[in-house]
Amino acid sequence: MNHLSLRYGCNPHQKDASVSMKAGELPLKVLNGAPGYINMLDALLAWQFVKELKSITNKPAAASFKHLSPAGAALAKPLSPKYLQSQFITQKEFSPIATAYIRARGGDRMCAFGDAAAVSEEVDVTLANILKQEVSDLIIAPSYSVEALEILKKKKKGNFLVLQIDPNYEPSALETREFYGITFQQERNTAVINSKLFNNCVTDNNQITPEIMETLILATIALKYTQSNSVTVAYDGQLIGVGAGQQSRVHCLRLACSKADKWFMQQHPDILDLQYKDGFVKPEKANIVDQLLLWDELSNDEKQQLSNSLLEEPPHISSDAKSVFIKQHKGVCLSSDAFFPFRDNIDRASRTNIGIVAHPGGSLRDSDCIKAANEYGIVMYHTGLRLFTH
Repeated sequence: MNHLSLRYGCNPHQKDASVSMKAGELPLKVLNGAPGYINMLDALLAWQFVKELKSITNKPAAASFKHLSPAGAALAKPLSPKYLQSQFITQKEFSPIATAYIRARGGDRMCAFGDAAAVSEEVDVTLANILKQEVSDLIIAPSYSVEALEILKKKKKGNFLVLQIDPNYEPSALETREFYGITFQQERNTAVINSKLFNNCVTDNNQITPEIMETLILATIALKYTQSNSVTVAYDGQLIGVGAGQQSRVHCLRLACSKADKWFMQQHPDILDLQYKDGFVKPEKANIVDQLLLWDELSNDEKQQLSNSLLEEPPHISSDAKSVFIKQHKGVCLSSDAFFPFRDNIDRASRTNIGIVAHPGGSLRDSDCIKAANEYGIVMYHTGLRLFTH
């Protein structure tokens, strides 16, 4: 099959929509559900990401995408009881690929709501059981166990989109798109992002472990699949903050760092100990936590509503206490798809305890940014590689 009709385009009123191949068969099959235009874009971007991430790290990888950018991504790793508690997960057994998806989705619970999931390995029952509980629109994977597929086919009253892609498929070197009736063409972005990219350390501090380097690689690969301008923050092999599609570099960074701050604070003892009133499901609890971490910005009515959701008065964690807790976490990586024009980016990154920064370099004020990094003891790399995505 080289042509697939879609439910609609970007919006329901754009009825005539499809995907097709000029030559050969489509490299994917629809095993369940009916895809839309954005579904397919998210799925194919997310698949490229996890395929590349696995090829570089040789570890199972997962991604959670929304509107053509990752909400999260992660490598497989055992899950601690504290982490599972912070994600409201009671399931006990997980395959490696299930842990990767739990971590990917947990990178930004708010943005992952209704996500497109992608995994580099076969979907098994433990992952299917996780997906069954989540508000998710689709999954793309190279294969599915019989039992897992049966579980997924029952999700969303039978409408959950399940896509299977040929893991050996490679697109042509040139890619084209039509925009406003005009055809654009460019060489596909096949830049290899591995440890060799980070040879040019420009700061006094140059100490980095192999594990942290792996996290920095993940953060940087993510930029290839994130709408620009973009900045990513990663920790322990997991994306925890993505600032995508902003016109200003510092706004990307502020967004990414604020998300990372919330991710750390979700595991604060006072947050883990919250007692919710009966009737709240997982997404509602995630919303409560998100609001609680913005307590000082809430109106009195919002604070009262939040208090009414809990069995006890909400804890008020001061800014100083938040800072102390966040600074317990070492090896936090930040990567940017283009250079930093001013040192304000580094100043803001330091408040999220960023320890490693990568960006292309080439700004007139590179020396100011390097000076700031040295003041904070940050390791900084100039990669010389811009990674815009549009």
